[in-house]
Amino acid sequence: MKIALVHDYLFEYAGSERVVEQILRVFPQADLFALFDFIPPGSRGFLLDKPCRTSFLQRLPVLRRDPPRYLPYVVPLMPFAVEQFDLSSYDLVISSSHSVAKGALSGPDALHVAYVHSPMRYAWDQSAVYTRSKGFPRGPAGAAARAALTWMRLWDYRTANGVDQFVANSRFIARRIEKLYRRESAVIYPPVEIESFPLQPEKGDYYLAVSRFVPYKRLDLLVEAFRAMPGRQLILIGSGPEEKELRRRASENVRFLRSQSQADLARWMGGARALVQAAQEDFGIASVEAQSTGTPVIAYRRGGAGEIIRGLEDRDPTGILYAEQSPEAILAAVEKLEMNPGMVNPASCRENAARFGAARFRQEFSEFVGAAWSQFQGTDINLRLSFPIDIPHGRS
Repeated sequence: MKIALVHDYLFEYAGSERVVEQILRVFPQADLFALFDFIPPGSRGFLLDKPCRTSFLQRLPVLRRDPPRYLPYVVPLMPFAVEQFDLSSYDLVISSSHSVAKGALSGPDALHVAYVHSPMRYAWDQSAVYTRSKGFPRGPAGAAARAALTWMRLWDYRTANGVDQFVANSRFIARRIEKLYRRESAVIYPPVEIESFPLQPEKGDYYLAVSRFVPYKRLDLLVEAFRAMPGRQLILIGSGPEEKELRRRASENVRFLRSQSQADLARWMGGARALVQAAQEDFGIASVEAQSTGTPVIAYRRGGAGEIIRGLEDRDPTGILYAEQSPEAILAAVEKLEMNPGMVNPASCRENAARFGAARFRQEFSEFVGAAWSQFQGTDINLRLSFPIDIPHGRS
């Protein structure tokens, strides 16, 4: 069986790349495709040191110089780029998509399974945030940008017809897939390396946020909330285009740290009073990592947070879910945690995080693809796994 794995692009090791890593562990024989790949040679272990077949975007000097900065300006080229991959000789195509990867063209005799981290946010429900954050004016340039996003939506909807089976990374994303594409999807939560985030029962006196500094993460709400709480410290770990503006608005009790190694990040998470989030997350890997260390999570209720955090109304709560995206709601949630310091048990947080381990993902994804292949071919075939099954678990 010839297998192709198509990912949007590679320049960092983040949540979607961790899914790619685990899919490659299930199917190590797969050929890897991405629009561009700027992962340096010494950091390719998560890709099993595989070569990657790229598109013409790989040759753009501006992308090579600063991918996060110039990526938004090549978005209109991405549908054309992904359709140039020749997948005609493959029996199984797996796409890992938060942008255009699911639009890769496969033949009628190939099974296409799309693992969707999110339908492209910038073209659908986040299009207004995207155009505003990029400073597109209301004149001809702004009109051209909005027209390009309209075309992207039409392309994205059309290419859903080329997918045989959808897999969503949360029930929240499954609802978005149904709403935008009118397609059903299975739910397989993404893998989290909980072994790298050990339990730390003793907590410090700071709150923590770990995120890319981009508009939809709404870190501005956290900065404003902690401006009203000068006696409490917030540590922001990450980087991104919003950093300069966030620093300008931050008060003295907000500290900024650049991205950390996994071991250092685990220590910061384990010592925090709580991880705080303000975004509507598709899933929320950082929330699972924090709970793995025994740290509670304060998060906006909508999105994937409600699937992975047990709120105060639940048995053995692992955090606080607030209902409104506002500094006032965040402040009230922090004060509630401060007034009830023993209401979240670190051991309960750790137990809850164990549901999302990487071995569980590998087994569920392998079983799903095997069943989809059997149905597609009309045969009873078992796909041989490349790893030992060590955590029996049914598919979500």
